[in-house]
Amino acid sequence: MAVLSAAAINRATLSRQLLLERADVSPVEAVQRLAGMQGQEAKHPYVGLWTRLDSFADADLTAAVEARELVRASLYRGTLHLVTAADYLRFRTTLAPVLEAGLKMLKERGEGLEPDKVVAAARKLLAKEPLTFTEVRDALQQQFPDVNDRALGFCTRMMVPLVMYPADTRWGWTANSRFTLADQWIGRKPLLSAVPEELVIRYLDAFGPATPADFQTWSGLPAAKKLFEISDLERFEDENGRTLYDVPTAPRPDPETPAPVRFLPEFDNLLLAYAKRERVIADAYRPAVFTKNLRVKATYLVDGQVAGLWTAEKKRAVATLTLTPFGRTAKRTMTAVEREGEALLRFLEPDAKTYTVVTAS
Repeated sequence: MAVLSAAAINRATLSRQLLLERADVSPVEAVQRLAGMQGQEAKHPYVGLWTRLDSFADADLTAAVEARELVRASLYRGTLHLVTAADYLRFRTTLAPVLEAGLKMLKERGEGLEPDKVVAAARKLLAKEPLTFTEVRDALQQQFPDVNDRALGFCTRMMVPLVMYPADTRWGWTANSRFTLADQWIGRKPLLSAVPEELVIRYLDAFGPATPADFQTWSGLPAAKKLFEISDLERFEDENGRTLYDVPTAPRPDPETPAPVRFLPEFDNLLLAYAKRERVIADAYRPAVFTKNLRVKATYLVDGQVAGLWTAEKKRAVATLTLTPFGRTAKRTMTAVEREGEALLRFLEPDAKTYTVVTAS
């Protein structure tokens, strides 16, 4: 079995994630190739596509959402993702057990909850018009007065196929977005049968080479090892002897391929798709990126590895990007980081008069 070096795994991952060079493809094709993008907050996919695509404009993504080609919905791990409408319909049933298992987190708050009845009532409500979850909870509470309102809302979110209804804002959705039935918005119903083996291939296309545990971490589906026992998957070993699986035709660039500076949004796919994340971030830096309150901070890559954090703000007409490097950075490298950072800042704050990149002391 061939052994892949850490550098080879890193470059393969960056290539699949469109981070070795910006791709000249549409947002819809990019999201399809990435098997979806984490969309915990509305702005994150916009930043993630800006860093991955050539000549990306936020209006490009907004137009694809309004055309119902892309949707934002709860999917992998029960968290919000931006995915193609086709992939949502294709994989929603496959991932339904992950979403439904989330009800266990309710514990005592779920007392008296009858999911089938709540689902039927919620579908009836949402068939009339898009609603915020505050409105959904309030309406359901009237029908189920003895059940915790948060349990009613969570059951609806996890068990009813829903998508976020877009708003006329720059980042496509408001903080308290309305939701609507997926089949009404897209015009088709989700696939009736589960296709987990197909999802494995799509995962490897976007994130491989990887292990079954990596796939489980990304998707939330348990007992994934048997899904990887597919005859046409190629097998490798990493330097620690772990078996990695991959699609035979997937790109695996030369480990010496240069990796440019890239800025990633909070909760980027690259940091959330693996059980072990050393391919892109050193263990020593993980506590600074993955916080105790379950945030994943915005980062930047140098030579394919997480090398620091970034934040952006605008006060009056001045936009400022603040960098927090991990360790020492060569002057030439820092110049490249600042150049890319200013380009990001101009994308984020196009109305600013002054752009400044600073390094935290």
